[in-house]
Amino acid sequence: MGVYPQHDWQSFAASALGWWRDAGVDMLVDDLPRDWFAVPAVAVAPPIAVTAEPVSAQRPANTALPATLAALLEWRMGTDAPEARWSGISIAASGPLDAAVMVLVDCPDREDGPAATMLSGAPGRLFDRMLAAIGLSRETVHLTAVCARRPAAGRVDPAIEARLAEIALHHVRLVAPKRLLLLGNAASRAILGTDAASARGGLRGLNHERPNKNHDIGIVASFHPRFLIEKPALKAEAWKDLQMLTRGLA
Repeated sequence: MGVYPQHDWQSFAASALGWWRDAGVDMLVDDLPRDWFAVPAVAVAPPIAVTAEPVSAQRPANTALPATLAALLEWRMGTDAPEARWSGISIAASGPLDAAVMVLVDCPDREDGPAATMLSGAPGRLFDRMLAAIGLSRETVHLTAVCARRPAAGRVDPAIEARLAEIALHHVRLVAPKRLLLLGNAASRAILGTDAASARGGLRGLNHERPNKNHDIGIVASFHPRFLIEKPALKAEAWKDLQMLTRGLA
């Protein structure tokens, strides 16, 4: 897997300012002071205010999936994965395995194969600016896709969509982040069962049992950076989603 270059603080701040400008932010004022350069907290967060019905974490499985995150990540790159017979190469998940924030997209872009990195082109540059605007980076989020390999038509095959959704949900449960950002329709359908436009506007809850306690994951659905490049007027709406994603984490 390719290594994404590290940001220096000056370029990191410039990237954040560029995103805010595109999203229509003209004042750096909030209700409370915020340290934008602080490492995102992974300590216990306040209870999640759920604005929609919680999503069930139980789905029927075709076959047993690997029980550990390390085993799942290895399996996704192997010959038994649903996309193994597709052309191209599989792109592995990146970022910390215990990240507080997880990001799920639909599939690799065309340029991601040669780069061996998810979101490596223009959508990726916009993605980095979006993360920088809320004090995050690729090094602090766990990034993966519903399809580890790009479909021939660029869309998830309906014949295996249910299986890929099952795998994506299992992946989320193993990472167990505090927040999950779904970018695009395929990611939203996989976890929430509906397109991003319908799922936006609230912090949804995913509850599942972990050893000795329940763990709540706050889910935010938004637009894929690829779509925001085509429809830049929606960046202001995406900015609202990003603010919702990190609210209550610190």
